[in-house]
Amino acid sequence: MTDDQPSEARVSGGAGAVPVRHLVLLRHAKAEPAAGTADADRPLTTRGHADAAAAGAWLRYEGYVPTTVICSPAKRTRQTWHDAALGMAAPPTTPLPAEPGGRTSGMNAPTIRYEPRVYRGRAEDLLDLVRATDPTAQTVLLVGHNPSISDLSTLLDPVHAEPDGLRTCGIVIHRIDGGWPDVRERSAPIVKWHTARG
Repeated sequence: MTDDQPSEARVSGGAGAVPVRHLVLLRHAKAEPAAGTADADRPLTTRGHADAAAAGAWLRYEGYVPTTVICSPAKRTRQTWHDAALGMAAPPTTPLPAEPGGRTSGMNAPTIRYEPRVYRGRAEDLLDLVRATDPTAQTVLLVGHNPSISDLSTLLDPVHAEPDGLRTCGIVIHRIDGGWPDVRERSAPIVKWHTARG
């Protein structure tokens, strides 16, 4: 699938045009098995750390450095975000250079929210969190778990969503044509996907 226009593109011309926003869904990287550890405390494997950093590097290269991060509080998702941030050199304190295709990844440090509903909730709960996002946010990164994160992707674009769901460190980018409160089922087409490997 080909990518859409840069995030600065507008849905329609004129002064009242709405900027195109992006929702980035990232399933956590490969984690250690439970083996006597509470599920929420499972850490990433060595490969998982490398894959998460690769995910961050890919997001930066493609121009999807987030302005807001919504993350499950589980250890494996927090570590996935931390490693992805290192991979994309975020949260950046100075603007990053322009990226291929004319995109600019530069921005201030993203707002990070650790939300228990991402760990325990269903796709509809994740959608509620997305709708409650700061209206000024341009790119939102949601770091979560299967099945809910894959189910959310299917809810937003059932035609193009991956039938088997996201693999560990799988990324899918949905285009949001309007404000965050307006996101509905079947309203956010997939523009790109990627499985990061370090």
